[in-house]
Amino acid sequence: MRTSDFDYDLPPEYIAQTPIEPRDASRLLVLDRKSESIQHAVFREMGRYLKAGDLLVLNETRVIPARLFVRKVPGGGRAELLLLRRQDEHTWETMVGGKGLTAGKILQVDSGPLAEVIAVLDGPRRMVRFAEPIEPFLPSAGHVPLPPYIHTPLLDPGRYQTVFARQPGSAAAPTAGLHFTQELLAELRNQGINFATVTLHVGLDTFAPVDEADPRQHAIHSEWCQVTPEAAAAINQERRAGGRIVAVGTTSVRVLESAARAALPGEVVRPFEGPTSLFILPGYVFCAVDALITNFHLPRSTLIMLVSAFAGRETILSAYEVAKQERYRFYSFGDAMIIL
Repeated sequence: MRTSDFDYDLPPEYIAQTPIEPRDASRLLVLDRKSESIQHAVFREMGRYLKAGDLLVLNETRVIPARLFVRKVPGGGRAELLLLRRQDEHTWETMVGGKGLTAGKILQVDSGPLAEVIAVLDGPRRMVRFAEPIEPFLPSAGHVPLPPYIHTPLLDPGRYQTVFARQPGSAAAPTAGLHFTQELLAELRNQGINFATVTLHVGLDTFAPVDEADPRQHAIHSEWCQVTPEAAAAINQERRAGGRIVAVGTTSVRVLESAARAALPGEVVRPFEGPTSLFILPGYVFCAVDALITNFHLPRSTLIMLVSAFAGRETILSAYEVAKQERYRFYSFGDAMIIL
């Protein structure tokens, strides 16, 4: 297995720079794994491809305004911090932009508290301790971080949140969920579709390409996730009743499959809370996911490897070529696919 096996060419004009309005007007590529057949639809028609008794698993993480502008003390030089992972009440792992951010450097957050770089990690990562908990300052001091391939300013930050976002903690949105509207969710419930919610706080590593020639040598960063006892019970009941478990997004897949690793006989998942570093590559045997709703992912990324594990690498790359021919929009604000 080579990382180059998951590469494909995507001209920049295919990368969606703005979200479509309304959310559920995005296009939907319907891929059947067994027959490898493809249909084209609109996301609001999702109910045509689901049936009563199916269970949709939603990631209810909420993107926090994790981008902070800071000034160096003394001197006043400008820099940026991007909050990645909370370590304790005052300490965060961050990604920095700017020079001279060495251990001991004091920073003043614009409209926020003082901070100190307490450790230099790999590359642009730094451990930063804030003089006060930073969360209360985020509504005024923080800015929503957009993926590096989006260059158009986002006029409505709410469009980079799902309509079911509840648990703050992500540096990036679980983008498959961005297509759902409250009206579509209500229609699906009326159709007999069931829902369960999980949480996985998405880090910026989700956008990082795999640089190693052999993806099995790649060290994936951990992300915090949770399956509550209530969600686990609903998922286990769904499987016992013969319904399909439909993961909304690769983040939901990682949560479900992480929770499946501790399942007892007769269970699909067990309640789970904590970090997961599960890296799903072709050859992985899925235990808790029967169908997947997802966007179109970056070449050489861990996410295209995950969907390739679910549907087959050649099947996915072939579907991506069809999507390009049909002028689908790619990445975070792009169109969607459902893999059955």
